[in-house]
Amino acid sequence: MSDSLHPALLPLGLVDLLPPEAGVEAGVVAAMMAVLESHGYERVKPPLMEFEENLLSGAGAAMAKETFRLMDPISQRMVGLRADMTTQVARIAQSRLAKAPRPLRLCYAGQVLRVKGSQLRPERQVGQVGAELIGTDSVAADVEAVALAAEALQALGIESLSVDLTLPTLVPAVMQALGLAPEVQERLRAALDHKDAAAVAAVGGRAAEILGKLLASAGGAAATLRALDGVDLPAAAADERARLQDVVTRVGAALPDLAVTVDPVENRGFEYHTGISFTFFARGVRGELGRGGRYRTGNGGGEPATGVTLYTDTILRALPPQEPARRVYVPVGSEGAVAKRLRGEGWVTVAGLAPVGDPAAEAKRLNCGHRLEGETIVLVS
Repeated sequence: MSDSLHPALLPLGLVDLLPPEAGVEAGVVAAMMAVLESHGYERVKPPLMEFEENLLSGAGAAMAKETFRLMDPISQRMVGLRADMTTQVARIAQSRLAKAPRPLRLCYAGQVLRVKGSQLRPERQVGQVGAELIGTDSVAADVEAVALAAEALQALGIESLSVDLTLPTLVPAVMQALGLAPEVQERLRAALDHKDAAAVAAVGGRAAEILGKLLASAGGAAATLRALDGVDLPAAAADERARLQDVVTRVGAALPDLAVTVDPVENRGFEYHTGISFTFFARGVRGELGRGGRYRTGNGGGEPATGVTLYTDTILRALPPQEPARRVYVPVGSEGAVAKRLRGEGWVTVAGLAPVGDPAAEAKRLNCGHRLEGETIVLVS
């Protein structure tokens, strides 16, 4: 095709963020990072791309299909553009900060790029704000990650928050204990992913009985815990259930106003997680505000860790109505000290660069609700 592209045309899933949304997003990132840092999480800044073999090793392998790859002309090695920042932070912890005291608390903010979007998140460039708690396998760490995410979101004024807890290791523990053949496990996993109770029942035997009950138990935390108590689980799976119950109880005590649901069979999106995982939603908002959970650094044999990633694109849709900035037009010849004082009081000053005949009209043209007349602020009607 020889037709020239329109300069505003962008690849599918990529957008320009314009005023005032770009400024709002920057404020959102700053506010959430302030919460994370106030809890002792120290900021790191990984690069946009890394060598492919490092970026996609261990837990990073789960993002292989979402990662753009290219040849680095200097090293002549393949590199990948990050599709997620969690594994980058885990690499930093394992290498550059290997001797730092544990548990290690790190936080980050940045953009990631993915090969394709999803039905719920069509965007391919996504802003992330996250925290990783590395070097501990305690239930307290799971609870801290959930509570930290909730506090960061509530600091933005987002209401009607809910968190869905899941345990992606529970179903594998049941299948392994029952000695199911790989093809049966694959069939059951597909049925559970699609919430297909009939397909689960068709397998028959104890596997169908247990997994059918787990599938049916999903819902509000209290009801799910009661239902899980009545399931006769193999020993390893029972241990997983006990941890889930402990986390749910502690989260409920720490965050009594947070709506908590539990889905003990959910797995999609948590493929590299090794324990309690979670997803945050807000009523009436499309998509996830954030997700996180337990994993291991390195190639799966590294340190235990738990973390959370919050998505700025969804968060922007969940924010309450924002007050517009107080903008005042400052005509040419105004005292600089007056404008400086106004900025100190929270005003946005927009300086005129040439004399105009109608300052009120010029203020309105420049999207200013007020104009400066001498040392007096005048409302623009």
